Amino acid sequence: MKIAEVTATFPPYQAGSGNVAYHNARLLSERGHEVTVFTQRPRVPFPDDRKPFETRYLTPLLTVGNAPFLPGLGAALRGFDLIHLHYPFIFGTEMTLVAARRYGIPLLLTYHNRLWAESGLKAWLFSGYNAVIEPWALRRAARVIAVSRDHLKALFPGLHAVEVPNGVSTDLFKPYDAAACRRVLNLPPDQFLGLFVGALDAAHPFKNLSALLRAWTRLSHGLLLVVGDGPLRPAFEREAQKLGLRDRVRFEGGADHQRLPWYYSAADVTVLPSRNTESFGMVLVESMACQTPVVATNLPGVRQVVQHRETGLLIPVDDEALFQALAWMAEHPRERARMGRQGRQWVERHYAWPIVGQKLEEACLEALAASVHTGRRLAPKGRQAPP
Repeated sequence: MKIAEVTATFPPYQAGSGNVAYHNARLLSERGHEVTVFTQRPRVPFPDDRKPFETRYLTPLLTVGNAPFLPGLGAALRGFDLIHLHYPFIFGTEMTLVAARRYGIPLLLTYHNRLWAESGLKAWLFSGYNAVIEPWALRRAARVIAVSRDHLKALFPGLHAVEVPNGVSTDLFKPYDAAACRRVLNLPPDQFLGLFVGALDAAHPFKNLSALLRAWTRLSHGLLLVVGDGPLRPAFEREAQKLGLRDRVRFEGGADHQRLPWYYSAADVTVLPSRNTESFGMVLVESMACQTPVVATNLPGVRQVVQHRETGLLIPVDDEALFQALAWMAEHPRERARMGRQGRQWVERHYAWPIVGQKLEEACLEALAASVHTGRRLAPKGRQAPP
């Protein structure tokens, strides 16, 4: 198949959907398909020039947050057998839908998350977008991929979707010696170590780092590592200082995928305290692959990734519950080790890339078959649709 991957973000920007798009393109290429990624031109070049697929960087006319307006996107999608859209993508979704219809190309849509903002103009705009564009996109797709069927069912109970979870390289993300990792990263050898991994920008306020900082003030001991970067990092650093955590929280900045497993392996627990809209939680799978247990909020999608008391702890969105879970983890090293081992086994069975790659290819073939069966693949002028 000749497949177009359409995504708003892409490495070197470190965010979930862009990284998933990268690996989706890689997996399909390795399975013999001709894949081209369409995304915005990065501010700095992507350092990996060994990609087994083509990347078409389009120059945005304007950018709103992580949403680029790419004037040439629609025309560039002509001639493909399948378009794979990573949703949400403001501006890009609309142009992709029009192009798919115009050129008679079936659309496969991976639903990563719903647009959300806490308040203000952005919340009002996102609400309108979700009410109008989201159902249009889901209705026009030949097939919808859910990274978590549990998450998508919570939003759209009657929607049929194929589940293709986010994956992880179990060769890269694996348990390393914790003591050695702490030495390399200049971390204390004996302290209880918590880890938060996430982008510190306006697109990810739901990651709820502030709640974790508040909970950490109540622990009698321990060091919290914050791995991630973005425009909001100075504000979080000031917040930590105001809470009296100057010596108990370290902001490490961003870390590439080669270095991330060292942080996971060094940590005693990884924490994802998201308060809503978390459809999967890539850091949870990465952490479990490194044999480090997790604490996460009991949200649709997340609760499918984490097995409560088996691979980690699931808690309500509540400061007291978060503190209690962290305190329990700090006091039960044997249980942490057991959860870590079981987490690694769980990831190997469900989230290793070869397993995900097979499911993704099957979803692509289903989208092609469904479009022919329903007649959605309309032959554009000068081109015949396949029988």
